[in-house]
Formats: sequence, C-alpha cells, structure tokens
Amino acid sequence: MNGVPRHLAVIMDGNGRWALARGKPRLAGHRAGAETLERVLAWCGEVGVEILTVYAFSTENWRRPKDEVEGLMRLLGLFLRNRRAKLLEDRVRFRVIGRRDDLPPALRRRIAALEAETAAFTRQLVVALSYGGLPAEERTDAAFARCLYAPDLPDPDLIVRTSGEFRLSNFLLWQCAYSELFVTDVLWPDFDRAAFDRALASYARRDRRMGGHA
Repeated sequence: MNGVPRHLAVIMDGNGRWALARGKPRLAGHRAGAETLERVLAWCGEVGVEILTVYAFSTENWRRPKDEVEGLMRLLGLFLRNRRAKLLEDRVRFRVIGRRDDLPPALRRRIAALEAETAAFTRQLVVALSYGGLPAEERTDAAFARCLYAPDLPDPDLIVRTSGEFRLSNFLLWQCAYSELFVTDVLWPDFDRAAFDRALASYARRDRRMGGHA
C-alpha cells in the first residue's frame, strides 16, 4: 500500500465539453474548472498531498480561437488575485512552470509577485502555463534534469487525467517515467470529492516496484 501520493499531477481536461453540453460558452467551462481546482487544492491539504501540479495551458493551446485564449489569460489573472489571500493563509507556495515569456506582461508580473510572497512555504501549487516537453542536446539524465522548469520538484507519484482521454498531451513527459496513471471519464468541472477519493484509493492499492522484481 502506498498511502497518499506526495506529488499529485492533474491534466484538467473537459472544460469545453462541459460548457457545450450545457449550452454555455467554452469560457464558462474554464470558470467552472477554476472552481474545481480550488476545491481539489483544499482536499489535497486535508489528506496530506504536499504538491499539486496542474496542466492549465499548453504550448499547443495558443492555436485556440483568440477570444478563448484572451479570456483564459484574464481568468488566470483573476484566479491569482482571488486566491492570493487563501494561499497565504494556508501557507501554500505558488509556482508556474512553462514558457512564461509567452504570457501577457501583466500576468507575468502577477505570477512573479505571488511566487515571491509564497516562496518560503512547503506545500505547493504548481501551474503549468504555456507548457510543453523540453528538448535536450545531450541524451543523459543530468542533461534532461538541467532543462526542467523546476528541477527541484520530485517526480509526480500519481497523474490524473479527467474526461476519459488516454494520453499525456506533452505533460511532464520526462518526470512521469514511473508515475502511476489514473484516467476518469468525469469532466474536470464535475470532478468532485468522490472522484478525487477514487483516484487516491486506486493509487493506494498499487504496488510501485519502480522496475524492480515483483
């Protein structure tokens, strides 16, 4: 039994489909997804997950319609502003991984300010923004490690993907070599405490041999 993962990573998929199924614009799904993230972060604190890493926006997502991308950037800024006091109260370190130079300047400034304010805390919320796998010129473990956005982070113990898609979509490709995977058909805005508990229960039942003998 493995108990609770130290590092939980989540591919938050299904916001757009959730909204379209309800006759709402896609951005409404992203707003609902942001509320789900707040709840999941709280549950992680309750059960003892130290690090929550979420895939919020990939390098490929820049190809989405301009109004959706701009709306997402505004939503991210609002999330940071609205979550600041709670992150400080709960002593959660906020970090961003990804190509932050791609982000709007105002959003970059807000990210940097919140990262500085929370840098001393132990629990972590890591948000992947404009994120994609990284190439390395040398094909060695050390070379790849130097190229990681946050090389001090431990590899994720468990990666959860919502919406039933069985792929990693360029998320933490190097770090997930021995991560346990859990896929659920639940769309991210509908990811409730029962779904969260099922993912952790599945992880707890697994025998993580890390390539060793059975």
